[in-house]
Amino acid sequence: MAREVLTGSRIRERRVMAGMKQAELARQSAISASYLNLIEHNRRKIGGKLLLAIARALGVEPQTLTEGAEAALISSLREAAVDAGLSGPEAERADEFAGRFPGWAEVLAGARRRIAALEHTVEALTDRLAHDPHLAASMHELLSTAAAIRSTAAILAETKTLEPEWRDRFHANINEDSRRLSNSAQSLVAYLEADPDATDAGISPQEEVEAFLSRHSYHFEALEAGREDEIDSLVRAASDLRSAAARHIATAVLHQLARDAARLPLAQLVAAVEDLGPDPAALAQRMHQPVGRVMRRMATLPELQSGLVVCDRSGTVIFRKSIEGFTVPRFGACCPLWPLFGALGQQGQVTAVRLAQLGGAEAEFDAFAVCEPQSAPAYNTAPLVQSVMLLLPAAAGASGPVAQVGSTCRVCSKDNCPARREPSILSAGI
Repeated sequence: MAREVLTGSRIRERRVMAGMKQAELARQSAISASYLNLIEHNRRKIGGKLLLAIARALGVEPQTLTEGAEAALISSLREAAVDAGLSGPEAERADEFAGRFPGWAEVLAGARRRIAALEHTVEALTDRLAHDPHLAASMHELLSTAAAIRSTAAILAETKTLEPEWRDRFHANINEDSRRLSNSAQSLVAYLEADPDATDAGISPQEEVEAFLSRHSYHFEALEAGREDEIDSLVRAASDLRSAAARHIATAVLHQLARDAARLPLAQLVAAVEDLGPDPAALAQRMHQPVGRVMRRMATLPELQSGLVVCDRSGTVIFRKSIEGFTVPRFGACCPLWPLFGALGQQGQVTAVRLAQLGGAEAEFDAFAVCEPQSAPAYNTAPLVQSVMLLLPAAAGASGPVAQVGSTCRVCSKDNCPARREPSILSAGI
C-alpha cells in the first residue's frame, strides 16, 4: 500500500494511542463521526485545513500523519524482515506496518538494534578470548604456575622420607610459585576489569595505528611535500602510539605513504578521479601506476569515503582503514572469502566484486583487490607480495550479483560455507 493512502490508518493509531474516542476527535475537528470513520479506514482522502485540525487535536505534527515513520525506521523493519526470512509481499509491507502501528514498529526496530549491538559485543569478546595475545600469555602463566605448585605439593605429600634440606627447598618453591600465581591472577583480573571507556583498554597495536592515522585523516602535509625525514619525529610525537609494536607499524605505514606520495602526487590523482571516476584499473592505466598504489592513494581521499585492507603473503592483515558496515577482526582470522585473499593466488590480476558482509545492515560495497610484489626478483627466492583491497560504497541504483562474505567464522551465520574453519556461535540461534 502506498504511503500517501495510509494517512487514515495513522490518524486512527494516533487517536487510540492518545486514548481518545472517535466521536471526541470528530467533534474537535468539526466533522461528523461517520466521516472520520471513513477517513480512518482510508476511504476518504484528507488534506488542507482538516488535516491541520486533526493533527492539532491529536497533538502531533501534520507530517507525522502524512509521511508516516522515518526512513530509517522503515529500513530497520525491512532488514529485520530479511533477517527473519520474510520476503516478497510481507517484507514490502514494512511501510504499512510502521504507519498503522508506529509504537510496535519502534519496539521491533529497537529490538533489532539491540540484537545487532549484542552481536557486535559477542564478536569483539570472542575475538578477544581467541586471539588476545596478553590474555593468552596470562592464561598460560596461570596454568603453568598452578601445575608447578601441584607437582611440588605432590612430591611433599607422597615422599615420607624426604630429607629436611630438600623439603625446605620444595617449601621455598611452593612459596615462590604461589606468589607468582597470585601476582599473575591479580594482573589478569585488572586487565579484564579495565575501564571500558579507557582508550587503551585492550587496544591492539593495529588499532593504535588506525587511531593515529584517523586523527590525521590519513593525510600528512610533510609526506605529501616529500619530507620523508620527518617520519621519526611524527611517530615520536604521536600520543596514540603507546606501544613499541604500534610505533613500528606506523613507521612502516608512513614510509609507504611517503613513497606513494612521491610517485603519485595527490593533485594528479584528484584530477584523474574527476575525469574517470573511482575506477582503480582505469586510473592506473591512465597514470601508468601500479593498481595497488592507486588504491592506497584513493584511500586518502576523504570524498570517496573508502576503506582499505592490506595483507602480506601469509594472509596476515597488516593495515586497515575502517569503513562503516564492514568489520575487520581485531587480531586477524578474517573471512577467507574476501577478495583480498583470493588475489594472493592471482598475482597482478585486478578483481572487482560487489559484496556485502553478513550481519548488521549488510551494506553493499564495490571491492577491488590486487596482489603485487614488494621486493625485487631474485634467483630461487619467492617474492614478497602484498594484497590490497579497496572498499567503496556501492553506487546508488547499481544492480548485479552480490557476494556474501563474513567477518570471521565464529560470528558468521552463513550456512554450508565451504570456507568455514570453525563452527559459528550463532548457529545455536544466539
